[in-house]
Amino acid sequence: MSITANVDWRTELGGGVRVALVQAGTFQSDAGTVFGPVPRMMWERLVADEMTPDGLLTQALNCLLIETPAGRVLVETGIGERYDEHHRAQRGVAGDPILPSLRTAGFEPDSVDAIALSHLHFDHAGGLLAADGTRAFPNARVVAQAAEWESALGTNPRLQASYDQAELRLVEPWARGTSADGEAEVMPGVSVVRTSGHSGGHQAIIVRGPSGTVGFIGDLFMRPWAANPRWVSAFDDYPLTSVAVKSELFRQAAEEGWTIVLSHEPRRPVGRIVPDRDRFRFESIL
Repeated sequence: MSITANVDWRTELGGGVRVALVQAGTFQSDAGTVFGPVPRMMWERLVADEMTPDGLLTQALNCLLIETPAGRVLVETGIGERYDEHHRAQRGVAGDPILPSLRTAGFEPDSVDAIALSHLHFDHAGGLLAADGTRAFPNARVVAQAAEWESALGTNPRLQASYDQAELRLVEPWARGTSADGEAEVMPGVSVVRTSGHSGGHQAIIVRGPSGTVGFIGDLFMRPWAANPRWVSAFDDYPLTSVAVKSELFRQAAEEGWTIVLSHEPRRPVGRIVPDRDRFRFESIL
């Protein structure tokens, strides 16, 4: 079965390469943490219509479905189905998780050949397991950076807070062995590029076809305002790296006319990066 019309957005890149966006539910983040060192007087007006009285923002769990002649790739898995009601309420989790969302889009989980994860934080890797703890995608190899596994399962308390290590220990035996070490091809037309910045082994996922390129830059580009390379979140473990890498990657995306899908934007997550003086801006097309 091919990607159906029941997706949030889709495009054809030619040569049998198709990309679709599926939102696997939402969760909530503290707005001040999302904007990190950026002064509130500069960002408050950007989110005034969506921020709750408690200062929370709704964050989408945006995933990509990719069909190529060589197979199917899923980018990200969202939070998944393993949270109990207490933790769902604590994180503000709502909406359908990845498995029912995929089925609505025409993908059975066992038809996925590879899963490319920008990083292993709970809101990106949580859907690797089904509710009962079995593999959610039994035939898929997992492609995260080897360096990301080192960060995720390390002992640094600053880094541990962003990972669900108990869950990652369950997936490590069958997921870690197919890690990437730097830039790598997941399958023809789909590649990963290590960026670091947000996490030690964070990576971008790039999909190329004869008629265009789609870039998913993960949590280096959560929401539209992050098009300014100097605007980094408090979630970034290596913020100076984030600034440097975003500047270079955004320049390439602008020059080559990539279509960009933002990782956590709930309303208008698809667009392009446009140069704007000494920085960039995001122009939505959805």
